[in-house]
Amino acid sequence: MKQILLLPPLAALLLLLAIPPSRSSPPASLHASAASSSSSTSDPSSPYAFDPASQYPVPSLIGDGLLPSLASRWDRARPLALLEQAVEDRNAEHVATSRNPVESISYRRCIVLPLDERFDPPTGVFSHGHVETGDKMSLPRNFWDAIVKSKAEVPWLFEVSRVDGVTSSRVALPPDEHHHPSSAGVTRVVGGALDFRSPNNYAFLPRWMFRALGLRPRDVVDVRMVTDTPPGSAVRLRPHSSKFVNIGNHQAVLETELKHYSALTLGSTIPFDYRGERYHFDVVDLRSAPRGERVATAKVQDCDIAAEFVRARDQLKPKKKKRGRRDE
Repeated sequence: MKQILLLPPLAALLLLLAIPPSRSSPPASLHASAASSSSSTSDPSSPYAFDPASQYPVPSLIGDGLLPSLASRWDRARPLALLEQAVEDRNAEHVATSRNPVESISYRRCIVLPLDERFDPPTGVFSHGHVETGDKMSLPRNFWDAIVKSKAEVPWLFEVSRVDGVTSSRVALPPDEHHHPSSAGVTRVVGGALDFRSPNNYAFLPRWMFRALGLRPRDVVDVRMVTDTPPGSAVRLRPHSSKFVNIGNHQAVLETELKHYSALTLGSTIPFDYRGERYHFDVVDLRSAPRGERVATAKVQDCDIAAEFVRARDQLKPKKKKRGRRDE
């Protein structure tokens, strides 16, 4: 007969602190796909890099000692717990003050983290291989309930916006970062849903949305389902590299890749992948149907939208500085 070893509570706690949590290694295919991506976020110094293993190392009881280990764990856990509680309190207040059940589940304040290859849908699903080159987000389950209860028509669109006084200051992007020069004025973007399996109070966004909104991992934003986004009639895109325009069938490539975007946001920079290379495009003009008015956001899914290119960024001549008047 086997004997069961029972440890005193204190001994069990010390044992758990001494053993760091195991981390399963991702499949080799994920390493390969990550290596093949030309995104600058692979640089650990990038403001969008999110690697809990290196940025939030687990303290060791043996290496650091009991009290320093406990203090370190407390210092790491307390700010996140307070942030999650504040977000939960805000969402509970919204639910309690909503006028109807649909309104109560059509909005959430969320902590945001970047999508990565682990969210890539299986082969055969439309968004497979386009986690970074599309506008799809992983959202909490309540948004799916809002779609069902409201009987919303496709495309299902969601607005992500900065919150004055809550979202941290915008990330200062380096000069060579892939972003639009006017993106500093972008306070909201609109996109679709990749899935609805994100934990409550969390949302996972493609990295181009982080750049457009100037967000950091674990920033706080407002997410709401929107049904009033106008249909698009025309969009003008500025390639960052003239290499894309030199592709023989670049217009057909554009039309194919735009299918992975449910909506576009003026002032943002969206990525496309073609033959293993990533290209970036500034959304410099966006028009709505039927009057062709200039708008901040427009849906492109199930719309007859005319897309055209303007001169590539690497072909633009630098602006000359105005000379002051000569002193007489």
